[in-house]
Amino acid sequence: MPPSDLRDSDGGSEDDENEQGSLRRCVVTRERAAPELMLRFVVGPDRGLVPDLNARLPGRGIWLSARRDVLETARTRGVFARAARGQVVIPSDLVAVIESGLARRVVEILGLARRAGQSVSGYAKVREWIEARQVGLIVQASDGSPDECARLLSGARDLPVVKPLTALSLGHVFGRERVVHAALRRGALATRLQQESERFAGVAGAVTLRASDISDDRVEQADK
Repeated sequence: MPPSDLRDSDGGSEDDENEQGSLRRCVVTRERAAPELMLRFVVGPDRGLVPDLNARLPGRGIWLSARRDVLETARTRGVFARAARGQVVIPSDLVAVIESGLARRVVEILGLARRAGQSVSGYAKVREWIEARQVGLIVQASDGSPDECARLLSGARDLPVVKPLTALSLGHVFGRERVVHAALRRGALATRLQQESERFAGVAGAVTLRASDISDDRVEQADK
């Protein structure tokens, strides 16, 4: 990103009154997006930079697109200080802190959906929900088989799919050894999980499925 792209980032942090509608503007890219898809930061009384993943902390917000390269640019090129109009102390592990925080939010929403009866796991149960047109979001393990996911979505390829966690991590949420496929009903939790998964994917980097890591036989044993 050329330096000229950052020339007007001073004052571009927002909760500004002149911000259009409910959108926020990234202080690095200058692009506007819905706040639930972005990252908000505030500066504490000690001038320390505080990630505000809930977007609820008091103070003037500094907004960034939820992308790892944008975070690194802001961290290394003085963007936070210009947006805050003063010195800012940035944690050395800022990106890792945000990545782990977003991963926790994904797990929390999945757990809430499970306890509320808004989700199921396992190929057969997910397929039943798909056929009954109850699904708002498909969750596949990041180390699952893309071919298996394609078979699962037969006749419903328009359903959104997120892949934020490994099969072991998904299994932990659902109280099983491994879970490769899960689904959430249409509704607020499915929307929230999709948004959080998109933020997490942007910060953690694109997930590449490794089909060689898990065979179809292992999927059947782990996910029925």
